[in-house]
Amino acid sequence: MTTTAAAVWGRAEQQDFRARVRGCLLGGAVGDAFGAGVAGLTLEEIRAAHGPEGLTEPVPAYGRRGAVTAATQMTLFTVDGLIRAQVRRDTGAWHPPTDVHRAHLRWAATQRDWGPDERRKDNGWLAREEWLYARRDPARSCLTGFGDEILGTLDRPKNPDATDSGALVRSAPFGLLVGWEPQLVCQLAVECAAQTHGDPAAYLAAGALAVVVHGLARGESVDGAVQRALGQLAPRPGHEPVTDALQHALGAVRQGMPNAARVTALGADEDRAENLLAAAVYCALVGEDIRHGLRLAVNHDGPSAATGAVTGALLGALHGETALPPAWLAELEGRATVLELADDFAMEMTQGAALHSPSESSPGWLARYPRG
Repeated sequence: MTTTAAAVWGRAEQQDFRARVRGCLLGGAVGDAFGAGVAGLTLEEIRAAHGPEGLTEPVPAYGRRGAVTAATQMTLFTVDGLIRAQVRRDTGAWHPPTDVHRAHLRWAATQRDWGPDERRKDNGWLAREEWLYARRDPARSCLTGFGDEILGTLDRPKNPDATDSGALVRSAPFGLLVGWEPQLVCQLAVECAAQTHGDPAAYLAAGALAVVVHGLARGESVDGAVQRALGQLAPRPGHEPVTDALQHALGAVRQGMPNAARVTALGADEDRAENLLAAAVYCALVGEDIRHGLRLAVNHDGPSAATGAVTGALLGALHGETALPPAWLAELEGRATVLELADDFAMEMTQGAALHSPSESSPGWLARYPRG
């Protein structure tokens, strides 16, 4: 069969998909950067510094406005791993969890090295981006989980007691595999989360996020996507904390006007993956627009950057890139890299095998995303 993926996707579908991919990745980065400006502050401290409404516009973090944290760095390497997995699909050596793991090992190298190592032929273009070599408060569980080349699995996960959001915040891209069935998206996200986070609530929260993004990227409502995620969670051992958290998020929508107290009541004041997922889902459900949703997401006592990153990814996948605040995007660190990677991902998903031969239209594709 010679029909390419591009022939299956209509032009309008391709454009809509690219807009949602861009929205998801840029939205996550914008939310991450927005929350980074108040990282470590309580709600009382945020209001004391920025007024009674809390943080409403981006402020500097790491010496500049728009700077992102390790959440965005790892998310980009997740995308790189997913592209590599697709590139390897026709080689007979297809195992996406391994490809994503290798990508995250390349991220881990950025946290140890001063800059790109030109001797590494498998780096591809992303690991040569010098701005990614800044250390931006990565979760300890991620550093230890990717501290060696041993692959954590569901049977033998890394860091079995890790409950934080370090795996959650890098997992939205799995949902952009819109051609996959939801259960496969969930399974891949869960397996990759277990490479650093062995607590069931932590890796199942990552799987649930992926399913919600998957629904949004396919045009579903937030509520509908969450219901689909709940269905995917139900048969999995240890799902109860994540299921309960998501149901509380859905219930909070009916409790009146959204405010910081409702976000905090969902557990956003402590860094547990299921709580931050619930808070982000709530903010996506009640946000009047992306600005409003992100303002709700970062003004609380907990990890504002993580909640902002997940909320931004959800809202970006829901509304597409054109709904993101232009002024916030203009100052975003690494914006060009995020856009380039988003477009590469969209191209790989819609054109696929046509890109994989040096004799075809993109002779540099295998240099950008080596199969090795």
